[in-house]
Amino acid sequence: MTLLKKKSNNMKKLALILISMTGIVATAQDLMTPELLWKLGRISSIGISKDGKNILYKVSTPSIQENKSNTVFYSIPITGGKPTTLKEYENLIVDKNKSKDSNWTLSHKEVKINKVHGKDFYPELEKSDVQIYNGLDYRHWDTYNDGHHNHVVITNTKGEEIDIMKDEPFDCPQKPFGGDEDYIWSPDGSKVIYVSKKKEGTAYATSTNTDLYEFDLATKTTKNLTRKNLGYDVAPQFSPNGDLSWLQMKRDGYEADKNDIIVHHKGIDINLTSNWDGTVDNFTWSKDGKKSLFFSSCRRNETTF
Repeated sequence: MTLLKKKSNNMKKLALILISMTGIVATAQDLMTPELLWKLGRISSIGISKDGKNILYKVSTPSIQENKSNTVFYSIPITGGKPTTLKEYENLIVDKNKSKDSNWTLSHKEVKINKVHGKDFYPELEKSDVQIYNGLDYRHWDTYNDGHHNHVVITNTKGEEIDIMKDEPFDCPQKPFGGDEDYIWSPDGSKVIYVSKKKEGTAYATSTNTDLYEFDLATKTTKNLTRKNLGYDVAPQFSPNGDLSWLQMKRDGYEADKNDIIVHHKGIDINLTSNWDGTVDNFTWSKDGKKSLFFSSCRRNETTF
């Protein structure tokens, strides 16, 4: 039986915390203007310090004059307190993209796979600005598909590189908002788990069927771990007990379907939030691996595993 305990946060307190962290104090008479929005810092989490005592995060403030964002890094105690600024943070956190033996590093880069531009077909026509498409997925929001795809790569200490998606016309991280949260090492460092929607054209544009794939570093083979599920499978992470867990939506084509936490335990996929009527935004594990802490619409919740 899944036990759910909901702990509601006070939204006003949360708003005040976010405002104070960005150095903005607004009054009831202030009008919401584009200029005011530009002054607001964008807060992003970085991770937990190696000693487990502090949360590291960054605040990026857009500058209209410089046409860029200026970023400041902070550390704040998990138990609460005053944030302190950091000059650098790389040595304060565990690099999740390093393999267990530190010999390999995960990253991603854009790779040209598909022919789209006229000069892809006719190299002698260097000034051609023609783009050739025969189906959907030619444009996502304000960006044209130019034949480049995000690929996960592994680099060793000698600078040797392996593209674990070599020649595949698919993306990891996912476009447009995916990042390095879309790929992780297995606990023993022998495999890479990554998120990808391996579809093309119209099928890609109309589907939400992303899957979790497992790349074996020794055999150079890839396996689909979530083939049976037809909706989103995203946000992979391993529990402290070594069980793979992730967020899942059941139905293909439904971007706003219910998001559940799935744990692969002893060969079985267990839905930890099946009896909860909310949808999960993100989650993490307690140190003993017995509880999953998750957030939904700014509420903190937990489920016992």
